[in-house]
Amino acid sequence: MKQPLPLASVADPIAPEALTPFRNRNVYIENYGCQMNVSDSEVIASILAGAGYGSETDMRSADIILLNTCAIREKAEERVFGRLGEISSLKRKRPDLVLGVCGCMAQRIADQIAERAPYVDLVMGPDSYRNLPEAIENARGAPYIDTRLDPLEDYADIAPVRAEGVKAWLTIQRGCDKFCAFCVVPFVRGRERSVQLENVVEEARRLADSGVKEITLLGQTVNSYNDGRHDFADLLEAASEVNGIERIRFTSPHPSDATDAMIRVMGSNPKVCSHIHLPLQSGSDEVLTRMRRDYRVKEYMEVVEKLRANVPGAAITTDIIVGFPGETPAQFEETYRLMERVRYDGAFMFKYSERGGTVAQKRYADDIAEAEKIERLKRIIALQESVSAEIYASKIGTAAAVLAEGVSKRSGDDLFGKTDDFKTCVFPKGGVEIGSIVQVEIVNSTPHTLIGRSASRGG
Repeated sequence: MKQPLPLASVADPIAPEALTPFRNRNVYIENYGCQMNVSDSEVIASILAGAGYGSETDMRSADIILLNTCAIREKAEERVFGRLGEISSLKRKRPDLVLGVCGCMAQRIADQIAERAPYVDLVMGPDSYRNLPEAIENARGAPYIDTRLDPLEDYADIAPVRAEGVKAWLTIQRGCDKFCAFCVVPFVRGRERSVQLENVVEEARRLADSGVKEITLLGQTVNSYNDGRHDFADLLEAASEVNGIERIRFTSPHPSDATDAMIRVMGSNPKVCSHIHLPLQSGSDEVLTRMRRDYRVKEYMEVVEKLRANVPGAAITTDIIVGFPGETPAQFEETYRLMERVRYDGAFMFKYSERGGTVAQKRYADDIAEAEKIERLKRIIALQESVSAEIYASKIGTAAAVLAEGVSKRSGDDLFGKTDDFKTCVFPKGGVEIGSIVQVEIVNSTPHTLIGRSASRGG
C-alpha cells in the first residue's frame, strides 16, 4: 500500500546559514510494505527535516521523491518498478527532480534498479539514511548508491517524524538473526541489534507528551529483544511505567522467544494488550525443518497453551505459507488441522513465492504447481473466515474497552477503534473524544469488525 508521509520540523535543525542552496527544497516520501518500513519512513523524514528540507504531500510539486520499498515478495518489487515508470514522466519534464529508491528493495537489488530505471538518482539501503542529505546533493549523473550494512546502526538518537494520532510505532530492534529459508530480511536489514532500554523509554515518554495513548513495539523478531542488560519482559514493564501510555502492543514476536516471563507480563500488566501475533508458517514439522524455523509443532502449541492459560482473553493471530517446496498434500492437511485446533482470531495467509537470494531459492525447487498453491490457499482462507466469524459473533452481548482512534469512513456519526484484543470496533460517536478508552456494548459483528453502541468512558 502506498502511504505518503509528511515531513515536519524536529529539534535542533541545521542552522539556515549552514544550508547549501540545494536544500530547503520539498520532499515527498511514499512508503511500501510493513510497519518497519513505516517506522523507517518516519526516521527518513526526521533526518531530512533536520537537514533543512521541507515537506510535500503532492508528488507533482515535490523537488525530491523518495520511494521507501519492501522486498518480501516479488510482486511488491514489480509494483515499485511500475511506480518508477509512472514517475519517469515527471523526471523528463523536470530534469532537476531528484528521484530515490530506499529500503529493502534498494538493498537487495541496487544494480537491477540502476539498470532497469536509469533515471533513478539515488539508491539507499536501510542502514544508509543518515547519508541521505549528502546523497541528494550529490545525485548527478550516475545513481548515488549506498547499501552498506552497519551492525551498529539503530537510529536511536533520531526522533522520528510521525503523523498526528493516538497510536504510534516504536522501533526497538533492527535486523534479524533467524535466517528462515523463505525470508530475505537478514540479507537486506543485517544482523539483529536492540535499542537500549533507556532510549526506548525516553521515546515512549516523548510520544506520551505528544498525545499518543498506544504504542506498538517493533522488531523483526521483537521478543528476542536484548540490549545486553534487559530482555523483552523487562522492556514491557519499563514501557508500561510511562505516564500517558495506556496500551502497549508488539509485533512480530517469534514462537521460540515467547518466554514465560513475557507471557507472565502479558497476563499481569493491564497496559500490555492481550493480543499476540504468533507466526506459525506451517503445521508440519517436516516443512518447518525445511523452512529453518527453529521450533516444532509441539513447542509452538506449548506456547499457545501457556498464552491461553495465563493471559485472560488471549487473542492469537498468525502467518501461514502454503505450497512451500516439497509440501505434500498430507503436510498441508497438517497445517489445516492445526488451524482448526488453534482457532486463530485472524491470519495473514500466503502461497509460497520464490525470492532470489533466500536459502529456499538456493536449495529447493519451487515444485508445487501454481494451481495447487491457489487451491490450498483458498481452503485455509475459507476455514479462517469461518472461524473468525464465529469468534467475532461470540462477542455479541459483551462489553469491550475500545480506544477511539478516529471517525469511521462509512459514517461521520460513528467512531472506530481497537479493542484490547485487537479487534476493530465501530460505535456511535456521541460525546466521545478521540484518544479516549470507552466501554462499548457489542451488538453485531462481521468476520472482521465488531459493531457497538452505548459508548461510555472507562478502561
